[in-house]
Amino acid sequence: MAEITQTDEPEIVPQTRLEAGLLQAANLLFYAFSLGFFIYLFRYYMTGIGGPTLLAVSAVPLAVCIVYLNDLRKGNLYPRLGPVIPWFFALAYILFSLYSIYYLVSEFDNIRIYRIGIWNNHDLIVGGGMAVLVLEYARRHYFALFVINIILLLYTLFGYMVPGTFNHPGMSFRRVVSSVSVEMSTGIFERLAQLGLTLIGSFILVLAVLRAFGCIDSILQASSRIAARSPKLLPQAAIIGSFGVAAVSGSGAANAATTGSATIPALIRAGFPRTTAAAVETASSLGGQLMPPLMGIAAFLMAEYLRESYFEVVARGFVPAIVYFIGVAFAVYLLGMRYQHRAVAPEVEPIRFMDKVNIGAYFLAVAGLIYLMGVERRAAMSSAQNVFIVLFVGLTVAFLFRVWRQRDFSVRTLSNPFVRLIESFSNITSELTVLLATLGVLTASFTITGVPTKVGTILMEGAGVNIAVMGLVAFAFGYVVGMGLPVAPTYIITAVVIVPFMIQAGMDPWVVHFFAFFVAVFGELSPPTSVVAAVTSRIAEAPLSGP
Repeated sequence: MAEITQTDEPEIVPQTRLEAGLLQAANLLFYAFSLGFFIYLFRYYMTGIGGPTLLAVSAVPLAVCIVYLNDLRKGNLYPRLGPVIPWFFALAYILFSLYSIYYLVSEFDNIRIYRIGIWNNHDLIVGGGMAVLVLEYARRHYFALFVINIILLLYTLFGYMVPGTFNHPGMSFRRVVSSVSVEMSTGIFERLAQLGLTLIGSFILVLAVLRAFGCIDSILQASSRIAARSPKLLPQAAIIGSFGVAAVSGSGAANAATTGSATIPALIRAGFPRTTAAAVETASSLGGQLMPPLMGIAAFLMAEYLRESYFEVVARGFVPAIVYFIGVAFAVYLLGMRYQHRAVAPEVEPIRFMDKVNIGAYFLAVAGLIYLMGVERRAAMSSAQNVFIVLFVGLTVAFLFRVWRQRDFSVRTLSNPFVRLIESFSNITSELTVLLATLGVLTASFTITGVPTKVGTILMEGAGVNIAVMGLVAFAFGYVVGMGLPVAPTYIITAVVIVPFMIQAGMDPWVVHFFAFFVAVFGELSPPTSVVAAVTSRIAEAPLSGP
């Protein structure tokens, strides 16, 4: 999905017996928490017990444990402190998160109902501590978003020091802490985190099972066969591969990492300059944010803001996505005529039985989601859950049949796809949940300070309610915001600050929200922080800024 990338990490090679033991312990803890997270969320998808708010107060801290353990096992948690000291930080974070789950769940009704507005110090310490852990993760992974949050929190506290339109009396420290934590209608447990754990999480299940059983690899294998049969079609193989992967990835960066590792080297061998090869994959992979049925986080957020079903967003997203891919394919065709001087046929293995099964499962997933949401008119979460169950059972049977034919009954072989399923689901969902919890801090600051109203007033006055000027101002605003933020934060800021006033000026809500969505996606190309371009330039070994 969206902004959560699954790029290849360098394998950590332990240097000493102590480091090897710590690495093994980190992996065991990570998989234990991931399994618990998977079972807990799957149980919720099947039963809905407790509701989304109770789910958030228990699963957000669990997601925090997983993201820190994932960093610990990969050596990314405070690497300058060596292999041992980060363990103390990780254990402290995990113990506090586990205590937060116990306290927030046991005191759930008291915090949400009986002590609302008069929370005690214990409530604020636990809730505020979780908000600090979320922001600390953002500091290390989404620094621009972290800085924006800190600025907004300082503005919330000291608004009386700001002159002019944006002046406000300032909020007390207790009010700020409660707004980002225990109020639950705002902050880290609000509807954004709930959305990541419920609706988006159910779709990530579908993505995870396709990845775990190799369906994405089979799609790339099939697209490579096109280039093998007709080397002149090599550039189009990049488009076809990205088109297929994008439909179930919803993330431009993940798409680039998945398809680019195969297509970019082949394009370079065919005569494309390194920067051009990287640019072709960047443009192709950007469609990962546009292509239904998984259009990235922002599409789910759009459905939430519009109070419409997710299928209504998906149905309207197909045409722009197809138009985009046709345009990219034509541009790549012209580039191929200019640069493709050598007929390079990539070496590919023949399509095997499991590849055919995997490709069939992929098309079944897309068709099943469209049928259940569009024809049966079932809820999006229920549709994703049903598709996941069918895929899981079918792919498991096919996998076991292949194992039986190969007579490879080792524990590693038998467990591999199921471990990959749990790891992929837990990684993507937990990182996404923490990101959305970080956005909850941002929206809480917006809500209690009235920033959107003030910005909207300036926009309406400056544009003179002229639609064209307002559109240009809104695009410029979204573009600047997108220079430092992923798609989801850019869309949220634009949707909260700009969209209501464009609707007030008489524009159709669907048009305005898709406009905000496309501006946010375009922000993925905004220099100097385009994640997609950074991934492709690294694969191509080309400068990010071009020749």
